[in-house]
Amino acid sequence: APPPLQYLLEPTHKLVHTQRGATVTLPCILTARPPNYKVRWSKVEPLEYMEVVILITNGVHHKTYGPLGSRVHLRRSHRFDESLVIANVALNDEGRYRCQLVHGLEDESISLVLQLDGVVFPYQTSHGRYKFNYFEAKKACEEQDARLATYGQLHKAWTEGLDWCNAGWVLEGTVHYPIIDSREPCGGRLLLPGVRSYGARDKSKDRFDAFCFTSAVKGRVYFIRGHLNFKEATQACRKDGAVLAKVGQLYAAWKFAQLDRCDGGWLDDGSVRYPITTPRAHCGGLPDPGVRSFGFPSKLRRKYSAYCFSRK
Repeated sequence: APPPLQYLLEPTHKLVHTQRGATVTLPCILTARPPNYKVRWSKVEPLEYMEVVILITNGVHHKTYGPLGSRVHLRRSHRFDESLVIANVALNDEGRYRCQLVHGLEDESISLVLQLDGVVFPYQTSHGRYKFNYFEAKKACEEQDARLATYGQLHKAWTEGLDWCNAGWVLEGTVHYPIIDSREPCGGRLLLPGVRSYGARDKSKDRFDAFCFTSAVKGRVYFIRGHLNFKEATQACRKDGAVLAKVGQLYAAWKFAQLDRCDGGWLDDGSVRYPITTPRAHCGGLPDPGVRSFGFPSKLRRKYSAYCFSRK
């Protein structure tokens, strides 16, 4: 076990919840100030097996480092307060942070986990299932205003009801699929429910779908009724000073703004979907809330409404 803390106060909560776009504080309080000390804030990056320094202070002056450094400052609400404030939280800010006190040859630290509230969604291309290598899956999620979900995010989504028969990449480079109802086409009835694993795969050669994660968005997703092909839907949103919504933005609106529509609408990637928060008859027929998909219909021949996204 690590030695007991001398100068740092053990945090009451080691898990800090936030959303994308918010301002969040990671607490780090001294119980006393040792002479000639430094406090070093870093983020633990398990995928790179390293810690990235964000900020170093000597109690008077401080210096920030890296891209995250431009969005952080110290709270300093009193002279023992070395808490870190992160502004405009981004999706990849989620993870473990360390506040380390160094004085002479001694050091001690506390660690905190920043967790974003959000939603995990499965994603595949218009060319069908199992087309992404790891790097393409990562890019595809980012293009939909999301990022590859971590295994932890996928597992949490499974506990909240995500049941999906296609395997997809997660951020760690492993491949999984979450099953609630064991059934024949999905590994058989004998396997227990859970997040099934294909383990680590070849990131360049192996091909699967993607599990993406998104959180709250700054802006709003709204519905434009019409009988529109893809190009007309794009123009309808533009005319309104908006753009066609991305898949991640529609999921965020469903999760955080309770967007509920029974009508299929075009999205930016050429798919047609609709969000349901209150399941009802004649509305997809499924008993659970969710974002339903009509797949990728013909952009020229098929006519639907549109889901637009406006930053205003």
